[in-house]
Amino acid sequence: MEWADAISEAVNFMESHITEHITMYDVANHVNISPFYFHKGFSILCGFSIAEYIRNRRMALAGEELITSDITVMELAMKYGYDSSDSFTKAFSRFHGYTPLAVRRNQTMVKTFAPLKLTISLKGGYIMDYRIVKKEAFTVLGVSKEFRYENAKQEIPLFWQEHYSSGKGESVCGMFGINIDPQMGNETFEYLIADVYHPSADIPDGFAVRMIPAFTWAVFPCRGALPNALQDVNTKIFSEWLPALQDYEFAAGYCVEMYDAPDKYPKGTDDENYYTEIWIPVKKK
Repeated sequence: MEWADAISEAVNFMESHITEHITMYDVANHVNISPFYFHKGFSILCGFSIAEYIRNRRMALAGEELITSDITVMELAMKYGYDSSDSFTKAFSRFHGYTPLAVRRNQTMVKTFAPLKLTISLKGGYIMDYRIVKKEAFTVLGVSKEFRYENAKQEIPLFWQEHYSSGKGESVCGMFGINIDPQMGNETFEYLIADVYHPSADIPDGFAVRMIPAFTWAVFPCRGALPNALQDVNTKIFSEWLPALQDYEFAAGYCVEMYDAPDKYPKGTDDENYYTEIWIPVKKK
């Protein structure tokens, strides 16, 4: 299934099962794409995670039912996957700004969240720079932490801040940010802030050594201040490069971001010429 078709089919699947217990993994399996890449691509293209989309659609539908029918709050809670009226009320209030009882009693307005309509525009040929590179296996030394896909976008930047504020940046500068999910179907993945490992060096307490296997990588150069430069290229990978890709497909649950030394640039990572790369392992279709 092509990437654009997969996104559309995923949305149709979620809409058809919106009141059922479905997860990111159910959606990814339905379109036969690894959760590792499908979650990232969906989040980048759509601006929110699969779980956020499902939750927002349920709250929007619940609000509509609340003001157009006599359904009880408890019945709404059960219908949209909540164990109690209290947990449903909290979620409803966060989304709509009012409790269900306040909406029904005062006839306040509720928010809408329309079904997703995704349009991917292809302009012919690849409109971004990249190269295909074979790299031998290499070993890195870094700080490792496990993240859930759902919260990773918010938590990984905090992980980097913690790394430097704790003084660990003196041992590992952070040449790489590496996502690792070898099975490409776990609920969590390992993330490393890492440098190239030199076997003669001691391994500090609290640090980990990982071997990154040999792969053929699609390497995407990024030029500009962080985080915008990386975010822009990531968006283009999933919205322009991947839909037009004919010769290759994703090969494994790894993704590497390579960062140039910030002290080479007048403004460090805020410099308009700051250089980074995104590496994605690929294989011939």
